[in-house]
Amino acid sequence: MPAQSSMHFYLNWTKERIDEMDATLASLEANASQVQADFKVKANQLIADLKKRRDEFQAAVKKQAEAGDVAWEHMRQQLESQWNGFEAQVKTYIDTVGKHIEQQQATFRDVAAAQVEAWREAADKFHDGATKLAAERRADIDAAVKQMKADASEAEARLQKLKQAGSESWTALSAALAESRKAFDRANQAAWDAFKRAAPPVT
Repeated sequence: MPAQSSMHFYLNWTKERIDEMDATLASLEANASQVQADFKVKANQLIADLKKRRDEFQAAVKKQAEAGDVAWEHMRQQLESQWNGFEAQVKTYIDTVGKHIEQQQATFRDVAAAQVEAWREAADKFHDGATKLAAERRADIDAAVKQMKADASEAEARLQKLKQAGSESWTALSAALAESRKAFDRANQAAWDAFKRAAPPVT
């Protein structure tokens, strides 16, 4: 299996997080004009802090792009910590200046859309990789990709239901996004494991 293919899991994982960060920032910036005047300075500072965290995360990912699985696994722990810091900063923003339900819902919708897109892109990447393997080795991957797509549809349906409810707290919305993210990670890992099992041994 080419080294590039072995990075599917890590690249999918990091891309999903970066896409969420970008969607969060875009949503908060789009709604910044609605922030009350006395919170504008604080809102701008929090958004600047979030951008800095996103940029640091992207720089760390770029630095590790050529690393092997062991280095990535170690780096993932650091990236997970950076991700948790970003999420905590978003919560601070919501608690401080983004208390309006409409803004929370808008941010949730944007982040949920980024998650759903990440699911689809990851499934497509695994599917494309599977088409390059011999037919007898593809059954496990095809099954994993099919399961990933089914899980994506299920996650999308749950997120849609919350979008339509429209009155959930940020804590509930954030918990739903976290659960969807965990499901993505499980599906991504299962597809990657199937891919490794199906790959021809390196000689």
